[in-house]
Parts: sequence; structure tokens; C-alpha cells
Amino acid sequence: MQFLDLNKQYESIKKEIDIAIKRVLDNDIFIGGQEVEDFENEMAKFCGVKYAIGVNSGTDALYLSLKALDIEQGDEVITTPFTFIATAEVIANCGAKPVFVDINPKTFNIDASKIEEKITKKTKVILPVHLFGQMAEMDGIMKIAKKHKLYVIEDAAQAIGASCKFQIPNSKFQTKHKAQSTKQIWKMAGSIGDCGCFSFFPSKNLGAYGDGGMIITNNKKLADKIKLLRNHGSSPKEKYKNIVLGTNSRLDSIQAAILRVKLKYLNKWNKERRKKANYYTEQFNESKNVITPIVEKNRTHIFHQYTIRVKNGKRGKLKSFLEEKNIPTMIYYPLPLHLQPAFRYLSYEEDDLPETEKAAKEVLSLPIYAEIGEGEQDDVIDWVKKFLS
Repeated sequence: MQFLDLNKQYESIKKEIDIAIKRVLDNDIFIGGQEVEDFENEMAKFCGVKYAIGVNSGTDALYLSLKALDIEQGDEVITTPFTFIATAEVIANCGAKPVFVDINPKTFNIDASKIEEKITKKTKVILPVHLFGQMAEMDGIMKIAKKHKLYVIEDAAQAIGASCKFQIPNSKFQTKHKAQSTKQIWKMAGSIGDCGCFSFFPSKNLGAYGDGGMIITNNKKLADKIKLLRNHGSSPKEKYKNIVLGTNSRLDSIQAAILRVKLKYLNKWNKERRKKANYYTEQFNESKNVITPIVEKNRTHIFHQYTIRVKNGKRGKLKSFLEEKNIPTMIYYPLPLHLQPAFRYLSYEEDDLPETEKAAKEVLSLPIYAEIGEGEQDDVIDWVKKFLS
């Protein structure tokens, strides 16, 4: 058994993928071009935004978003410590200070109720992560951002296709005091903040056959600046004229062509992941030693990972037991960012963020992907139950 079998996915769309790659080879345009432009337009439509800018990784998507917002030395960016290091790494690489806020133990996402106490005069951005495929509490985050005049960058690397109900002003319905009422509409991950960032790392729900990333936004000025930054600050009108200092972060045409094929199947694949996740949850719900993933009300979960919590200090032994039975598992993430050696200079200590640290000792991700068979899932379920019993 594999933790993720990408070959099964490829075999299901092999003809379309091969045609797309050949199309790029025949056109002889490997950087930018029509494939990238078309994919950007298709992603913007999929996410319900005006602009999408392809870049070469999810890490660069975050980094260029911060740079476009002029985040620099002395600024502070609030984020979660329970995520891949790239989220906080890019903050530090801009010269800014990552400020970590503890997580909601039910969703593993940043706890919106604890954000405001960490805001200072130096705070410029809130950077939530939609971990494992479920969006953070964006209503609360956006209210805080509006109150304190902060930017919001959504790290949606693990949540492409996820959505939530979000409150927006509804000018059609006014009270007698002229106060603006609100209505709830479904919004896609990445489309609520000032910009949203995606990764197309091969293991993602929408994965390329190499590195790739994207930034989405409704802000034209921000989109134009990111386009400059991704291509050495080069003027789009005059060759070898550099308007700002940027970097090389362009999406390859072959990756764009591959992702265009896959995007057509993303909703179907995400639906299958939810189906597989529900099957796991139904089978594990009677176990006292396993906490299954919680899907919050008014949110969809795309289950980039199916992550359980194993109680009573049994996580490590369960992982080893499953490995003996050829059942692969992963721990995302065993050491929180605030305790990483690379962030020692921030002076965090153990017990500073207790929910995060507890989760790091209990989480275990099980194999899940659209093509996993019920028999394979049954093997996982049976061995987990045998160990825990």
C-alpha cells in the first residue's frame, strides 16, 4: 500500500495529460505563454476572483504576496505554528517577525479568538493556514483585520477547492436606522483575504508534475505588482527595463498545461476524498482512543490529509505497528514551528502554545486519495482497531 498513489491518478487521465504535454512541446513555448495565461484565467474563474498569477511554488506565492504588500524589517505577521515551515519561513525571509498564535484543537487551524491579543503597532498581516483541507474561521479573522487595518493572506496550499459560508454586507436590505445588514455566501479558499496562495506540489489535491504555485486576488494593483515581482521586476512593455527589484518565479508552460487538465477533475476528486474520509470516520467513531476529523458547520473539507488524534500517548506505537503491517502513515507536524531550531531567536519555550504542542504529539495522517480502494481502507481500519483494542 502507498500513502499516496499518484500513478493511479495519472493512468485515469493519461491520454489527456500526454496530449497537453505534446501541445506545449509542439508550440515551443516553455515559460509563460498561452498555456499559463489560460490556466490563470481558469483558476480565477474556479476560485471566484478577478486575478490569478502563476508562480513557481507555493512558498514563492506566500513570499511574493508579502513583498507585494511591502512587508519588511520591523514588521510583524501573525500566523499559526502548526503548519509546514514555509508559512513562517517567508515571513522571516522578508525581514519581518513571525508571531505565533495557538490553534483550535478541533480543526488544527489558528484560533481566531486568540489573534487580537497578539496584535501590536508593528503588526501588518494576519496569515491563516487552511490546514489539511478545511478553512480557518475567516469571518472572525476578517473582522479583526478590518478593525485593526491589517492585510490578510490566506495560505490555501492544502485547501484548493474548499469553501466556507462567509458574511458580506448586503446593501439591498437596510434597517430603519440605515445600518447595513449582512448575508452569507459561499466563498472559495483563498478568495476572502487580500490574496490567497496555492501550492501545486505533486502531492496536493491539484498537483503538478514538479513545482508550481499561484496567487489569487481581487486587487488589480496587487496583481500587477506580483506580476512584476515574479519576473525580475521587468516591464511588460519594454524589454530589459526593470521597474522594481523582483525575482525569478515563473510557472512553466508544461506544468500549466498539466494543471489545466487536472483542474477539470478537481471537484470530482475532492468529492471522492470526502467519501473516503466519511468511510474512515464511520468506522472509527466507536473507538475511545481515536478522535476523528471534525468538519465545522458551513464549511467544506477537501481532506488533503485525513488526520486523526491518537490519545493516551499511543501515537508513536500505533505508527510503528502500522508500518510493520505495511500501512504507511505520516505525522504532520511532529515539531511545531515555535519550537524549531531555526526560530530559536524568537525565544518561544515549551508550553507557550499548549494546544499546538499537544496536537503535535497526537496527530497521525492515514492514507487518503480519490483512487484508494475500500479494501485498502479496510486494511487500515482493521489494523488500527486491532492495535487499539
